[in-house]
Amino acid sequence: MQRMMLGLVSVFLLTAATHGQQPAATPDPADPIRTLVSRLDLEKYKATVKGLTQFGDRRQGTDRNRAAIDWIEAQLKSYGCTNTERLKYTFEPPPPNPNPNPAARPPADASAIRTAQGGGRPRGLRAPTGVNNDPLKQPDEKLRALNRQPTTPGPREQVYCTKIGATRPDEMYIIGAHMDGHGWGEAANDNGSGTALVMELARVFSSPDVVTDRSIRFALWNNEETGLNGARAYAEQRAALQGKEVPPGSGRYPEPKWLGMIQHDMMMFDHGMPRADGTLSPDQRPEADVNIEFQVSSKFVAGAKELAWALHAANEKYATDYPSNVGSRMTNTDSTAFMDLVPSISLRENERGIHTGNGWNPHWHQPTDVFATFSDKDFRLGLNAAQTTLSGVAQLTGARFR
Repeated sequence: MQRMMLGLVSVFLLTAATHGQQPAATPDPADPIRTLVSRLDLEKYKATVKGLTQFGDRRQGTDRNRAAIDWIEAQLKSYGCTNTERLKYTFEPPPPNPNPNPAARPPADASAIRTAQGGGRPRGLRAPTGVNNDPLKQPDEKLRALNRQPTTPGPREQVYCTKIGATRPDEMYIIGAHMDGHGWGEAANDNGSGTALVMELARVFSSPDVVTDRSIRFALWNNEETGLNGARAYAEQRAALQGKEVPPGSGRYPEPKWLGMIQHDMMMFDHGMPRADGTLSPDQRPEADVNIEFQVSSKFVAGAKELAWALHAANEKYATDYPSNVGSRMTNTDSTAFMDLVPSISLRENERGIHTGNGWNPHWHQPTDVFATFSDKDFRLGLNAAQTTLSGVAQLTGARFR
């Protein structure tokens, strides 16, 4: 644990130094949103992902997960998002399967599972996928040792901070990503890429010269990999608190009314479908894009669709390299916990239910999900997702400069 804390300090200093290399872009009065987007930077995004990977796979219920939460909170405060809070809950996993004999269990129909969860009907070539639970498949001995501590049930925490709206502090958009992972790698893409995106947006919006009319909450969920438990705990604990002024007449809203929830989960790997032999291209596909999804079966589908197309329009105007694609099959990510409470969408590298579930990403939950696996093109795809959400939310919240 002492070694982990020393690494934490060094990574904090490295990331802080990287963030301090360049002054913020001078505001353009003709288009303040373009100025905000220009304050996102590939090297800063990569440095934040790298910082997260120093805690291994950040599996929930471990010291490395708790150390990563502490580091995330310290980073948010260093950006000026100082009103950080922690939501606490308890995670008790379900009891072990009473019938452990695989031969006696009915075979799993992966396509039926994906369809039932809203993921659409699988088509095209497929490759095997799953969660690696074998530590010996991780060839890096140091990383294997870092990830060795097993998870234990019990208390959990997750951190968030808020940009308070200047004229409508009682309304807000939630920008989220899960910070936990598993698989004996570094969880660089799943989901260091999404966590870093949310943290970078917190950095840009928290600049002292930036004002928004509405509030923005930057939330880093825990326990996504065990069933969206952290996001569900937040929704269960705080949904009923929306829009209540505490104390009355103070102008303070601990839980502003939710206007929309935008989730980010796996942002970087878009290399196309598997080849006939099951392998994937080592290079990013020319058609790589930012996938924006809503769920057609949600109670707030109309608002979710509107939110998705608003971010698509923002991508068209402000993203520098990659277009966006809107779909209706959001599934298996933390926005699912919100989709029947508020318009909710997710941004990601591919469609989760069809593409990821059919093996389009060979590093998903694998020891190879490490920082060194990904190229600058991969990281730049994640940066373009950040540009998409930042510009869209900036428009929706009335962002401007003082």
